[in-house]
Amino acid sequence: MPHIYPEGCVFNSLEDIKNKKITVMGLGLNGGGEACVRFFLQHGAFVTVTDMKTAQQLAPTIEKINNDPTLDKSRLMYVLGEHRISDFSEADCVIKNPGVKIEGNKYLSAAKAIESDISIFLHFTKAPIIAVTGSKGKSSTVSSLAYGLNQAGFKCYLGGNITVSPLTFLSKTDGMTPVVLELSSWQLADLRGRKALKPKIAIITKIVPDHQNWYGNMDSYVEDKKLIYADQDENDFTILDFDEDDYLRDCSNPKAGCRCWGDLFASETKGQVLRYSRNVLPEGISGVFQKNESRFETSGFVRLSQELMSSHAQRKNIQEEQLMGKLSVPGQHMKVNVLNAGLVMYLMGVNAELTMNILADWKGIQHRLEKFHDYTDENESRTVAFFNDSCATVPEAAAAASQSFDGRVVLITGGTDKGLDFLPLAKCLSQEDGSRYKPYDIYLLAGTGTDKLVPLLKERGVSFKGPFDSLQVLLNMLKMSFISTSSGQVYGRPDSEQVIPVVFSPGATSFGMFTNEFDRGDKFKKLVKETF
Repeated sequence: MPHIYPEGCVFNSLEDIKNKKITVMGLGLNGGGEACVRFFLQHGAFVTVTDMKTAQQLAPTIEKINNDPTLDKSRLMYVLGEHRISDFSEADCVIKNPGVKIEGNKYLSAAKAIESDISIFLHFTKAPIIAVTGSKGKSSTVSSLAYGLNQAGFKCYLGGNITVSPLTFLSKTDGMTPVVLELSSWQLADLRGRKALKPKIAIITKIVPDHQNWYGNMDSYVEDKKLIYADQDENDFTILDFDEDDYLRDCSNPKAGCRCWGDLFASETKGQVLRYSRNVLPEGISGVFQKNESRFETSGFVRLSQELMSSHAQRKNIQEEQLMGKLSVPGQHMKVNVLNAGLVMYLMGVNAELTMNILADWKGIQHRLEKFHDYTDENESRTVAFFNDSCATVPEAAAAASQSFDGRVVLITGGTDKGLDFLPLAKCLSQEDGSRYKPYDIYLLAGTGTDKLVPLLKERGVSFKGPFDSLQVLLNMLKMSFISTSSGQVYGRPDSEQVIPVVFSPGATSFGMFTNEFDRGDKFKKLVKETF
């Protein structure tokens, strides 16, 4: 049974934090633990930081804290390279890292009270919350949405799983500052029972198998996702996928009448249901959808009940308005994410034309199909554009990245397995699933996930290079391929308009070779710039 937390918060007020003993479990390198340390020191607590990593491994974060003169370090203690039961049992509250399981954890079981940075923030903020979860597209959705709202004149804040703790901006929020939160399934699980999350607008992006090494099955994984709408009511909105997916295959006991995960969520939420689709929605279904204007042009439209349409649409009796035109970022899947951002902007009163113009200027985010480098071979005059998609940590995301351009790509993929099925990626790369483009070349990074992918590719006659134990060796081999006298046989004769995308989209985790997906992306960018 999943753990259920007590309703409410262990602290009655922010002033109640003063002189309390706080244990922060997990300092980390991505900012969440650091933000908690800063927050509780600033509110007068005594803080113990405990992490299984050593001081050397955590040096960048420790240095930032120790070099901040505004923090009272006399109230701060580090216990690193180990956990001690006493640091948990004697604390007034333990701040839990979402990546730590509570079930069977002897340290957390000794705690008097457990909170997370998300639960603390939600308990004390008055800001309207827009919450986003899902398997694919969360970060792109929240980033384009926060960008859009800020450009439209809102004072909007972005935090959560996107590596920004909302505690860093809690004091800046009020009832008029919308907050966009990206929430992982683990962060949602840490809210079960608390009654802390009641988003005005909730979005669940595409659901595919993920974190199966943690959950063991899709049903448990999805149960945590459902927490995003658990406490919504009829005054809130729940935005859900309309397109068919693998729900009937992946769910152990599919609900009658449901053909996709979005149908299941729609049948349960008390919020007003809106849907999104890559195709025109059927009559009577409210939400956003895409229309293919031509082979290369896709536009996005909104159609809602009349009272939710803009005043302009109501006056003119317009049934649908265009929210999305040509985008600066590549990828069909990116259009879905940006269109959902447009729907939220529309619901918040931003007119359709302004929404479309703002979203057209959004440049994307780091580690998600991020273009960062161009290279031109002097001999062949062949131009190569490099894209970092290191945050693609599931096979389906790598498959989508390989099809995100109007032509073929060089794909670098592979990594560590987390209990996922690599068949969708293999089917895409072999065009077995109807994919339009077969990569020029496939380069594989070594890892347990790659070990699962290799036989699937061999069965389908898909050639590849590697697996490589070193990213540097891989890039050296790639450069040799581009400057080789036989490169024309692989990539065709170069012309002045041809640009070959090289896409680093692992479709797996990074453990062993890299610290995490962000470290992986940063190292890839650094090595590419040094090599090309």
